[in-house]
Amino acid sequence: MLSRPKPGESEADLLHFQNQFLASRASPAVKIVKKADKRKGEEGSTDAEGHLPQSSKDVVMLDDFPDVLPALTPAPSKKSKIKSACVHFEDDDPEKRLDSHDQHITAVFSKIIERNTSAVAVTMPVSTGDPFPRTFHRSEIKSEVKVGSGRKSIFAQKMAARRAAEKAATAPSAAECLQKRSAAPDALDAEGSAGEAPLPSSRGDKAGDFLTSQRPCLITGEGLGNQKSEQEAQAIHKENLEKLRSMSEEEILQEQARLLSQLDSSLVAFLKSRCGGNEGQKKELKMEQNRLEEFVKSLPVAQHGVGSSLSMQELSLEESIRKEENAKVEITDDNLPVKPKKEWIHMDNVEFEKLEWMKDLPSPRQKKTKKGMQARFSLKGELIPADADLPTHLGLHHHGEEAERAGYSLQELFHLSRSQVIQQRTLALQVLGRIVQKARAGEFASSLKGSVLRLLLDAGFLFLLRFSLDDAVENVMAASVGALRALLVSLDDEKYLDWTFSWYQGMAAFPFVSSNEEEEEEEEEDLNGTEKSQDKKLKDENKPDPDVARYDVVKGLLKTRIQHRLRYILEVVRPVPAVVLDILHILTHIARHSSEACSQLLDCPRLIETIVREFLPTQWDPQVAEPGYILTSLHGVACATAMKFIRVLASGGRNATARLLNKFEMKSRLSRFIAEDPLDLLLPREEAIRLSTEAFRLWAVAAGYGQACDLYRDLYPMLVRILQSLPELLSACHGKSPLVELSVQRAAAVVTLLIHVTQTAGYTAELQARLSSNSSEDSEQIPPLPVAWKQVSGLKPFLETNLKKFLQEISQTETWQTLQPLTTTYMIYLGVYYNACSQQPSVNPVDCLEELEHLTSEVLQPLLSQPAICSMWDLLRLCSALCNPLSCSPAPESVFSIASLSCTGGKPPLSLVGFKSPFPFLTALLFLINSITHIHKGLTSKYSSVLGFRGLKDYLHQSWQTGPPSVTPSSAWILRHEYHLQYFVLALAQKMAGTCPDYTQHASLHHCVAMALLSRLLPGSEHVAYEVLLDLAFNPEFLLEGKAGGPEAADFSDILHLGSSAKLAQPGSVAAFFSKATRGALLKESYQNLPSIRSCYLSHFVHLQPTLMRSQASYQGRTYLIQSMLLPEVKGPILPSDWPFFPLISLYNKVTNAETQGAVLNSLPLDLVNTVTWNLQWVLLLETWRSRTLQSIPTAAKLARLMCVFLTGGDLFLEPAIHRYTAALLSVYCQPKALDSLNLDAPLPGLASFHDLYISLLEQFEGVSFGDPLFGIFVLLPLQKRFSIHLRLSVFGEHTSILRSLGVPLQQFPVPLERYTSPPEDNLNLLRLYFRTLVTGALRPTWCPVLYVVAVAHVNSFIFSQDSTTQETDAVRKSMLRKSWLLVDETLKTHLLYYRLLNAESPLGFDLYEQLPPMRLKYLQLVTQKENKENASVLVS
Repeated sequence: MLSRPKPGESEADLLHFQNQFLASRASPAVKIVKKADKRKGEEGSTDAEGHLPQSSKDVVMLDDFPDVLPALTPAPSKKSKIKSACVHFEDDDPEKRLDSHDQHITAVFSKIIERNTSAVAVTMPVSTGDPFPRTFHRSEIKSEVKVGSGRKSIFAQKMAARRAAEKAATAPSAAECLQKRSAAPDALDAEGSAGEAPLPSSRGDKAGDFLTSQRPCLITGEGLGNQKSEQEAQAIHKENLEKLRSMSEEEILQEQARLLSQLDSSLVAFLKSRCGGNEGQKKELKMEQNRLEEFVKSLPVAQHGVGSSLSMQELSLEESIRKEENAKVEITDDNLPVKPKKEWIHMDNVEFEKLEWMKDLPSPRQKKTKKGMQARFSLKGELIPADADLPTHLGLHHHGEEAERAGYSLQELFHLSRSQVIQQRTLALQVLGRIVQKARAGEFASSLKGSVLRLLLDAGFLFLLRFSLDDAVENVMAASVGALRALLVSLDDEKYLDWTFSWYQGMAAFPFVSSNEEEEEEEEEDLNGTEKSQDKKLKDENKPDPDVARYDVVKGLLKTRIQHRLRYILEVVRPVPAVVLDILHILTHIARHSSEACSQLLDCPRLIETIVREFLPTQWDPQVAEPGYILTSLHGVACATAMKFIRVLASGGRNATARLLNKFEMKSRLSRFIAEDPLDLLLPREEAIRLSTEAFRLWAVAAGYGQACDLYRDLYPMLVRILQSLPELLSACHGKSPLVELSVQRAAAVVTLLIHVTQTAGYTAELQARLSSNSSEDSEQIPPLPVAWKQVSGLKPFLETNLKKFLQEISQTETWQTLQPLTTTYMIYLGVYYNACSQQPSVNPVDCLEELEHLTSEVLQPLLSQPAICSMWDLLRLCSALCNPLSCSPAPESVFSIASLSCTGGKPPLSLVGFKSPFPFLTALLFLINSITHIHKGLTSKYSSVLGFRGLKDYLHQSWQTGPPSVTPSSAWILRHEYHLQYFVLALAQKMAGTCPDYTQHASLHHCVAMALLSRLLPGSEHVAYEVLLDLAFNPEFLLEGKAGGPEAADFSDILHLGSSAKLAQPGSVAAFFSKATRGALLKESYQNLPSIRSCYLSHFVHLQPTLMRSQASYQGRTYLIQSMLLPEVKGPILPSDWPFFPLISLYNKVTNAETQGAVLNSLPLDLVNTVTWNLQWVLLLETWRSRTLQSIPTAAKLARLMCVFLTGGDLFLEPAIHRYTAALLSVYCQPKALDSLNLDAPLPGLASFHDLYISLLEQFEGVSFGDPLFGIFVLLPLQKRFSIHLRLSVFGEHTSILRSLGVPLQQFPVPLERYTSPPEDNLNLLRLYFRTLVTGALRPTWCPVLYVVAVAHVNSFIFSQDSTTQETDAVRKSMLRKSWLLVDETLKTHLLYYRLLNAESPLGFDLYEQLPPMRLKYLQLVTQKENKENASVLVS
């Protein structure tokens, strides 16, 4: 066995091994197999053993030549297109055929055929004096050949011109060509008319073209190699034509079949393609034809005559198009920025077309078009005017469309953002971010049509940013983070939310949830709040990300797990400080969205740990605080923005706050940043103050839940030191220190913290007593709070002293504007302190009352007498959002999927949240005064001057008369603070109503404000709504008309018909005794029942009890019960605008649901009868004495609510009390002004379809009306002419049975009949129904007098109308007139023919003609005589 070579052996050893292998003749381990030749198919394939195939032909082997042809080029062998497609004839010799296909090199040598040059003309070269022949140069030929299509180089144009010149020299003249062309068709026609057999029709037009063509399609003669090749090819072509003409159709078909059987199919297809489309010949023919046409055109008119026009219109059209194209590309040296010179190589003939790109762009100009022009933006995100002429070196012209215009469109930026070049992607995202930021600021509102943000979101901008966040390049990530921050975050919103943090109830805010979610909530009415939230969460999880993001961007981003990507960027990528701040702003906005969003952020792995560890460390590099130090990385440095994010996250709920304080060690961070003075923190001064401010705010939020109060004991000395240093802010204000505003915000945050700690301590004794009682009824035991009252009571002297000092600066405008936020918190603190102090068992009540008297006499009363306070009341109307609705309207670029607090006009100084606004201070002042008067009733009269300020009265008078404001995120946030001021004014008025004799002059105004406030209060203010309902709305002290002769005045007005021309008499009733009650008596009875009415309404709002408990915990300061600082989601006011009808609507829904389930209610309990009665009494009081408070409710909606009286139960409307009050309200709604405003065709709030409601009313009338006139009036009211015709069709078409019992007397009907008869009816279907009910007797004056008058009036107007109309209408009109003339009922006939005018005094309701007017009589005779003639003609025939 042979050994294998080993490492280290030499070449001699390898040769020795080779000799041994050859000597042993062993088989090799590897065999060489020749690869098959693809051209030979299966026959050339090798067998398994690798033997060469045996040849099937004789091969001559020569010793001097190799058997295999050498490879000349490395290129692959070409493959024949017509393999095995040779023609084989029967008499061919096989040996010759084999020899002809022999590929050996000997065949090449044995068959060398020389070209036949015998017929070639030999031309001698021209003799010249040059040593060498003269070469051809392209400059010698003029390029006069125009290029038809496409562009050619100069060389190609010269060569084409040379060929054209050579052909022109050898070709015959144009006249000869014309003679040949004109003679050829004649010869062919003569031959064709000689009686030869016609060509078969199956060959079609192509065969005919072939027989008449002058050139062969297949034979060109190029292979002959002589000058007469074309002539020989033409001779062959003529022979073929003559042979074809001599053959019959059958012979041609037989020969065609024989050829097709011998030829290969691919060859046949190739020949057909050559025959059908020789493009080269077609082009030559076309060029020849063009030359011929030019020659004919140059001949005189007499020579070529009419037949040689050659379609001049087409030539002129092509020539005009060619001129336009040449005009477009015409360029001269003057247009080029660089002048070509002849010295330059190959620039002696300039190709202007190729230099077109070098010329200057045309100047941009404004296009005069109605569609507008595409918006283009600079790299800074600024909108570039359409006619702006900017230089090209700015980089704003790198785009194809509208090349002369600078800037980039949104579509081009979108395209650039997906580029493979990193710099282009980064630049596009940066520019888009700047555009979004400027759009949100409102810079494009007046220049662009439509919303930029809405357009970007619809185009997928949100997911473009989300995809870019996943990019691996840091620059792209940074640009996408910046653009996402510009899209989501408004720094102005964050600024004003921080500004209002220390206002009254300013810590609570509405969530940033989308206000227009595309959700179907009709099926969820039976679910409670928890089930609704869970079901909504499941729906969002099942929806695709784009569908969720379409109505809520933050939800869509959370569904894409954006928090995990942002955590990765912060933890792993560790970007620059600007990107870190943008990420923290984005996370803050997400945390403001909802409690669910806060939970998802807290549950994100390592997100909060990374932020706390990297951006809220306890130690960092002290070089950061050095002036001029450039911060390259924010990691490892304390950051105020990170502390703010934690604070906003804590506002999401008490559980989130507990996790932050304990699990994420924020309690130790609070101690670290609060215990140290901002001046001692190793940070820049402004950043240190902001960090300390946010730390105090976070502590205040935790204290708002009753948490982190144990830190109060540990940090008490530090708090005392801060309070002692607060008076120094006065000197800082006088010195105009740049950091004074930040210091004031920090001091306000400290006082806000003390407010919540004081509230917590105020309930410690109560909870301790409840815990010690061990009551078995308490299912949940609340542990005692860690701070006691005695630990917080010692801080009040510091704050009260500071308040006195600050109030002395109220006359100094600049100083006061700076210190006003801090003074506001002082006021709130004192109000909270005294409320809690009065409830402490350890405090002497007498001492507390003395302190209040001291505070009133020495601080508050002098303050109220200051002129500056009077000017503040005057500013209320200017800064009010209710009096200035546009101040809180959404910004132009607001989109419903991104919640924002931006307003149309921004937030100027004289706005509700502007720095000159008096609302925060006056709200705090009124809160303190209400707290004092609640504890010390004897001091109420001391503050009577507050309600007498002229500015306050003007503001209240204007605010309640404005329409209801639209609810948006910005308006809800602003109006909530304004409603607090109005509530405290009303609460103070309620205390003065029974004690101050001079108060009566304000009672009516304050009651109107209270009624308007009830329909405007937003979710979260349920406690305020409950207090207004309890103490203000139904308070007899605010309805002085009940005491001062209001009922008598109502009776006197009814007697004299003051203010109305309608009949105000009560509609009759079945119970004649109750129909005599006057409106004054009803009002007096209603006024006496106000306590019962109040209890009725309070019981019907019991469904708001859970939200009321949460709201009371917030307003009363029960920190241990507060679950979240986020208010409920805003979808509208707490109470609907028609809340005065709520008990009636609730009862109707209850009865309807019971009937739907199959129950039958024949009688109603007594309490339900009382409920309806009290409801009607309250509405009557409001309609009589406070009618303007119900102006927001349409009259149609009021009538629809009153119809519920008849639809609820069987005979509820027959109850005497209900009948009286319903009739009284009906008389109010039937006054002329009310009837003019009645619109039943418009959509009504809370009602899906009035038509369906009316059908239900008709069905109820048919069943249980007993012919009651009051019920009948409600049925008749919607049948007025100006309302929908479907209502009248329902009565006269489907419910004609009610016409028998609809017996409302004309004298008691309160609506003028003109509203039913004018204008005349023009609907044929309804007119036919009118006429049918009259003729059949279904409608009679004794059964239904009102509709009888209406039907007679419309039919009379129709039958005597002679206006031009359609043939059908005219036929119906005349038919009715004839039938009326032929009526047997003389009374009805008289009424229909002799009706004149309406007359309310007449028993019939209308007057009759004694004799018909001549015109009507003539028309009647014409119609009736025509009918008589027609009948007579029929009888004769």
